[in-house]
Amino acid sequence: MNTILASVARRTGLAIVAIALVAASAPALAQQPSTDTGAAAALRAKLQALAPQLERNAFRRPLALESSEAADRLSGDVYALVDHPFARVSGALREPAAWCQVLMLHLNTKHCAVKGGGATLAVAIGRKFDQPLSDAQTIAFAYTPGKADANYLNVRLSADTGPLSTRDYSIVFEATPADGGKTAIHLRYAYAYGTAARLAMKGYLATLGSDKVGFTPAGQGGYIGGVRGVVERNTMRYYLAIDSYLDAPAAGQLEQRLGAWFDATEQYAKQLHEIEKSDYLTMKRHEFQRMQQPAAS
Repeated sequence: MNTILASVARRTGLAIVAIALVAASAPALAQQPSTDTGAAAALRAKLQALAPQLERNAFRRPLALESSEAADRLSGDVYALVDHPFARVSGALREPAAWCQVLMLHLNTKHCAVKGGGATLAVAIGRKFDQPLSDAQTIAFAYTPGKADANYLNVRLSADTGPLSTRDYSIVFEATPADGGKTAIHLRYAYAYGTAARLAMKGYLATLGSDKVGFTPAGQGGYIGGVRGVVERNTMRYYLAIDSYLDAPAAGQLEQRLGAWFDATEQYAKQLHEIEKSDYLTMKRHEFQRMQQPAAS
């Protein structure tokens, strides 16, 4: 039986990952005018409620990670404070092309193209090594810019369908100003899945992913595994991609972004280590170069 499951896991390749497809003192959120209500106020209230976790945690940064598993749906949420003023965050992340740059830092994102005048991101998902695009699987994310003003930013990527009966993909990012020139952010990554995806994930978790864990403590010094471990790892990878992009958003800063993302993931090597840095850099340089070529190539 394990041989069959291993075979399924190998054949499905990065479809498995597509299935999985985010302080020294207590942080204080910026005080906004009393007229500020709605989503921005709700985000600030959530970060304030999480203040003890943001101050002291295993991540060694002001960050809280949550995950949930329902009968046919998984989700992961990161709440964090980033060391950038809101104007920089909003300016860097309100355009669809910026999200291609963010998503491409992830090991399994092989290609990203903005289409339909910015309405769609065509994201190719593949294995953790260099491979032809013909071997990857593409998910078409609708790009929906939500409210964007001096106090709040909301961006949503959504896809109705994905590989192996996955569906209802949702990546939601929101941000609001915080004290000390920082920005409070929330990243949510979620998707639903059917029978084919469930079987593929079962094969992956019984073989190639049997020793992988997430970030939620699970007793006796261990961490949660299974499908929640999968969604936690990928949510964290996407959050670190956002943080690395904000540190170096300019077109000529690709090398800085790549190095920063890899080094950040290695801080959580137990959960996130997959390949060596030299292999990651070589692979990503080629993939980013490929993005500059015509789509038919």
